[in-house]
Amino acid sequence: MPVMEKKIQLQTRAILFDMDGVITNTMPDHFEAWRRALASDGFQITREDVYKREGGKGACGLKEIYQDYGRPYDEKRAAELLAQKEIIFKQIVQLRFIDGAFEFLRAMHERGFKLGLVTGTSRDELLKLLPADILSLFDVTVTGSEVQYGKPHPQPFQLALEKLNLGAAEAVVIENAPYGIRSAKSCGLRCLALTTSLPEKYLKDADGIFQSFVDLGEQVDFMLTAGEGRP
Repeated sequence: MPVMEKKIQLQTRAILFDMDGVITNTMPDHFEAWRRALASDGFQITREDVYKREGGKGACGLKEIYQDYGRPYDEKRAAELLAQKEIIFKQIVQLRFIDGAFEFLRAMHERGFKLGLVTGTSRDELLKLLPADILSLFDVTVTGSEVQYGKPHPQPFQLALEKLNLGAAEAVVIENAPYGIRSAKSCGLRCLALTTSLPEKYLKDADGIFQSFVDLGEQVDFMLTAGEGRP
């Protein structure tokens, strides 16, 4: 997005964040785990095969990969591959974080915005990945363990709004992948996208696209709207 002379003023009470690729730099590990698991069945997947499906249920993404590669879908084998992928991921994942994420989270928390984390990661995995001092900044968390349908279905963000007792007009989402953007927009939420995982062509449905948290902070002035705020 080109540099603007004047900051965009964005009024909101809450900011909802995806985790993988927005806070944690774990997408390379997800790709490598999928690459190893699927190689056993002769797949030669690309990073984009995985990155563009980030945020959704693994089984749904895997079914789409079968379709993209013209392979007959075997539900039993897919379940085995998904389990294998999860084992590999837990073995290789490294705790790396997106530049500027922590600073942005802390700044928004200190200014009184309600913060939510909406991720397809399981509750157990979330607790292992995020440091307690960062996790404590969130007023609500929604993981893949609490929803029946993952992104791009609206359910994850709907649940976050219910937990916050807010309407869609009172919150904004920060995402990095098409599934998350579609999920947010289908709830009527505004959505800003970061190019931390994918190029802009995959993020065109977002309301704004930014290269980094620094870029986001330079171009958008988040303004806390009237309300009860955080207790």
